Amino acid sequence: MTAMDIAVNLARIRTEIAVACARRGRDPATVRLVAVSKTHPAEAILAACAAGQDLFGESYVQEFLTKLEAVTAPVQWHYIGHLQSNKARYLPGEVTLIHSVDRLSLAEEISRQWQKHGLTADVLIEVNLGGEASKSGVDAVELEPFLRQIVTLPNLAVRGLMTLPPYLDDPEDVRPYFRRLRELADRMKELALPGVTMQELSMGMSHDFAVAIEEGATLVRIGTAIFGEREGR
Repeated sequence: MTAMDIAVNLARIRTEIAVACARRGRDPATVRLVAVSKTHPAEAILAACAAGQDLFGESYVQEFLTKLEAVTAPVQWHYIGHLQSNKARYLPGEVTLIHSVDRLSLAEEISRQWQKHGLTADVLIEVNLGGEASKSGVDAVELEPFLRQIVTLPNLAVRGLMTLPPYLDDPEDVRPYFRRLRELADRMKELALPGVTMQELSMGMSHDFAVAIEEGATLVRIGTAIFGEREGR
């Protein structure tokens, strides 16, 4: 994948985001593109930067730390993958949002580590709407009690929800999962819990992000459609 290819892909995706927003009367500025750069080299990230992309998503802590040294451009990083509690200590001050909080022990460790730096971690709760054993996430029925547990943590701010629904060939078949996440976010917002805003919905990837936007996504996580097939893992 050349730098020109990446630039062309980004331009196409931005157009598709704008079109999807127009269908729902949304301002395209309400949707942020997270370029999923995991398993892709720093050179690909720099090519995307040159094409105007400044927000990237990583899933493996060690790989991310290596890229932090290689990418000196002024970018933002989100941590989007499953996070082991013992790796949380590497992330304060380096990522602006964690998409994948799915258990109390992880939330507690994030709060502890951010507290050491005098910071508050912005996080999303990952919700497993497909009931897939292979995926992380809180069950929908457990979301409210889980949320009530973690809002007591001093250095944690819940900014919304994330989901990784089942992969289905037809994006329309995924729509109910996206709609369900939006409905859950609305319900959690009505609780008016301290430190909870529910302003972000992280949902939609390369093949279904347009439908996700139509259902309210504010963060779309796109990798393959920008960088091509993953390298390595």
